[in-house]
Amino acid sequence: MNTKQRALSLAVGECLRIRDPEQKIAAVAATRAALAVGTLVHDAEAPVTGIDEPGRPEAPELVHPRAVPQRSLSDTGGHVAFLHAVAHIEFTAINLALDAAHRFRGMPVAYYEDWLQVAAEEGVHFCMLRDHLANLGSAYGDLPAHGAMWRTALATGHDVLARMAIIPRGLEARGLDVTPGMMRRLAGFGDRPGALILERILHDEIGHVAVGTRWFNWICAARGLAAAPTFLDCLDRYLSDLRMPVPNIEARRQAGFSAEELRLLAAWNNSN
Repeated sequence: MNTKQRALSLAVGECLRIRDPEQKIAAVAATRAALAVGTLVHDAEAPVTGIDEPGRPEAPELVHPRAVPQRSLSDTGGHVAFLHAVAHIEFTAINLALDAAHRFRGMPVAYYEDWLQVAAEEGVHFCMLRDHLANLGSAYGDLPAHGAMWRTALATGHDVLARMAIIPRGLEARGLDVTPGMMRRLAGFGDRPGALILERILHDEIGHVAVGTRWFNWICAARGLAAAPTFLDCLDRYLSDLRMPVPNIEARRQAGFSAEELRLLAAWNNSN
């Protein structure tokens, strides 16, 4: 490493620690650009020091999931609460992508490029939702939120295979199932701009789940594991309470789920 180069892990860690959303998003863009031109070095053998408390603004207050305001679209307050919850998911997703790039060493450089791209796209989603909330007279941070997604990330922080299975292919893939219904609800409430934002998010999230699929399959091949049963084993271990129908089969296919995985997933969802 020459004097003009920096370690990739240090740069990504700095992004992860930034609290201000605008500064975090700008830092992700700068990190991607520096990696592309070679001023960041892929330090595959550097020791891992996980960042268990990522940077986030002081608001929203994080509370128990049951204490988060209801997200019904029956009135204006529920409409704003619904959009605020989605905005919080997208901000958390920036940190989740950065954590995937920071916490796990020894992966090919393309892995880090992929997750930095995901972080950048999640930043776009967050900004779209934040601006839409502003148009409705609200702001990100006005309502409490919860940290369940981040806690699940910490539970898989010891193993990149578990992380790829559970965050992109478990929780984010569930988003592929529920987002079409959310779009219809917003459109039915008269919020066409909000529905179009979710349409953009759905399109991009198929790609994000596909990134998780690509690296999950790569890790399984490297470890000599069969991908489909390994994925179901991970669901049993970390997301056993996620059993529910999978309506968006086509989106999951586009995101790389195999026919065997979809068959096993259907059986898993119907099991006790």
